[in-house]
Amino acid sequence: MALSSLSSPRLPSLLLHNQKEPNFPLLTSNLQTPFNQFPKLSTINNPKHHQKMSRTSSSLIKVQASVVDRVIELVQSSPPTWQSALLSNLIIFTLGSPLLVTGLSISGIGAAFLLGNLTWRAFGSSGFLLVAMYFVIGTAATKVKMAQKEAQGVAEKRKGRRGPGSVIGSSAAGCVCAFLSINGVGGEAFTRLWELAFVASFCTKLSDTVSSEIGKAYGKTTYLVTTFKVVPRGTEGAVSAEGTFAGLLASVLLASVGFLTGQISIPGAAICVIAAQIANFGESLIGASLQEKEGFRWLNNDVVNVINISLGSILAVLMQKIIFQS
Repeated sequence: MALSSLSSPRLPSLLLHNQKEPNFPLLTSNLQTPFNQFPKLSTINNPKHHQKMSRTSSSLIKVQASVVDRVIELVQSSPPTWQSALLSNLIIFTLGSPLLVTGLSISGIGAAFLLGNLTWRAFGSSGFLLVAMYFVIGTAATKVKMAQKEAQGVAEKRKGRRGPGSVIGSSAAGCVCAFLSINGVGGEAFTRLWELAFVASFCTKLSDTVSSEIGKAYGKTTYLVTTFKVVPRGTEGAVSAEGTFAGLLASVLLASVGFLTGQISIPGAAICVIAAQIANFGESLIGASLQEKEGFRWLNNDVVNVINISLGSILAVLMQKIIFQS
């Protein structure tokens, strides 16, 4: 009986009768929901939609072009303004930061940024280029044979990375010249004179830096300028033939940059070179006779730098005035 019931022909029909039909509408709606979130193809292919997107892109391009034009116009302001100086230095210092950190500490970069703004405001891009060349050449000379200098104990601190004291000490005279020029001290007749003194101050400092660093690296015999006694490399007030010649070439190079950028004339370039050599000799005399002596502990390298570059600037102004009077 049981077997006959199981094999009954009514069983398939009962199973089919009790089976539920699949809910296809629900499945279809679930599949359609995500696609409904996308924009219709008719919107994407609509010419009006393309025109709107094109107008938006054109507007953005015009705004960008306007900003770039304004930046260029501001940087090229003549005469320079504080706004153009600040913007130019922000751009240059940002792009040149990898090079700056090789020669300056973080606080030194801050001091250099202030110097750069003052220089641009007073003498424009030509003055800034002169200071930039001074930094590049001076840093390169400082890095020459650094391992040897460190082994001998005559290398600059922090692997030659200068701090704010060094930046201020090296640029004090140039900053004074910039302030005098900005404020028009002496009138139009003195404008070129302050620029000459500015160039002379950096020619003097670069000559001093290069002669010292090359002398410590390659000087075969180092003499004390007061007694011509042979002394170790790096001794305060000592000079060498190799260092002196390198310092002379450095001052000639920087004075040439000043001439090529229109800051000084050829006679002015010669004056800067001569004034730099005289001032450096005076600095060596101070170093040999006074520096590190009892009662003159305050006379450190930064103070001597200020005296050195100030002397170079003053000599250049006096020589120029004498030439004009004659």
